[in-house]
Amino acid sequence: MINSKRIAVVMPAYNAGKTLEVTVGEVPDLVDIRILVDDRSSDNTVDLARRLGLLVFQHDRNYGYGRNQQTCYREALAAGADVVIMLHPDYQYTPLLITAMASMVAYDVYDVVLGSRIIGGTALRGGMPFYKYVANRLLTAFENIFLGVKLSEYHTGYRAFSRRVLTELPLLENSDDFVFDNQMLAQCVHFGFHIGEVSCPTKYFEEASSINFRRSVKYGFGVLATTMQFALQKIGWMHFPRFSDQGRKLDPAYTEYYASRTETARPA
Repeated sequence: MINSKRIAVVMPAYNAGKTLEVTVGEVPDLVDIRILVDDRSSDNTVDLARRLGLLVFQHDRNYGYGRNQQTCYREALAAGADVVIMLHPDYQYTPLLITAMASMVAYDVYDVVLGSRIIGGTALRGGMPFYKYVANRLLTAFENIFLGVKLSEYHTGYRAFSRRVLTELPLLENSDDFVFDNQMLAQCVHFGFHIGEVSCPTKYFEEASSINFRRSVKYGFGVLATTMQFALQKIGWMHFPRFSDQGRKLDPAYTEYYASRTETARPA
């Protein structure tokens, strides 16, 4: 706990068997809840996660990174978490920053905290491909202009959220794919949540997950579309469920909506 608030780490996993143990080994002891959601891996991710003492849930098929996060957050809320940190189990981001990120949320300094690979100039030194670095900087500049905020990076997969953020955002209106991350941040800005950043070194290596060039291009166009939807919503020209108070929200109580979904996320 931090400031009497329960801390959860959630790990959206897909074929993370080679890096999971070293990632979990660096998670601080102050974390109360450790959850892994497996998106139907073909390796030993689930068995290893069980041996490491994680609370494990498994999808009945591969639904995608965005849907995996929805399950992660829903299960963390159901377990009583007050602060939730999303950490990739591929060891690309250091778990040693969990204490700092969780503290900033637990003490109500920020509602959302991002681990930025750009602050401190560590991205390229950590092995980020140059084309991804350039795309990151260009997309971030574009988003800062239209979203009206000033972040160093929107594309990190290392994030901490307050319980209020996860229960109030209409996360079920977002994509099942990688652009979920970006849509979620646009929602945070739209609904007035305060976003902070910390410098986070990153490591690119063979076992670390990374989307290929084709999917990176698809993600980039998704970011542009999300940004323009935000701008059109802001000036009142169009309205999107993603940016509506009536949009579908996570419900840790497993409502009728979840029962009707094709997804099965069950304890593994």
